[in-house]
Amino acid sequence: MKEAGSNSPKLNDREVNILRLLAEGYTSSRIASKLSLSTETIKWYRKKLLLKFDADNAVALVRRATDSGII
Repeated sequence: MKEAGSNSPKLNDREVNILRLLAEGYTSSRIASKLSLSTETIKWYRKKLLLKFDADNAVALVRRATDSGII
């Protein structure tokens, strides 16, 4: 698990990997293909990450993850 600041949510390696790919501009389907997972699984992870970071969309998610030092 990766943990940056004290206020940052705790993330597992898969979540950090998905965040990094989102930050690079990958779509859910491309992430799924790259990680050999289903698109639905990636969508589930994205929803989970949005909740953990209290973000409304992927842009806000990546911004908060970057600001917290996770990616």
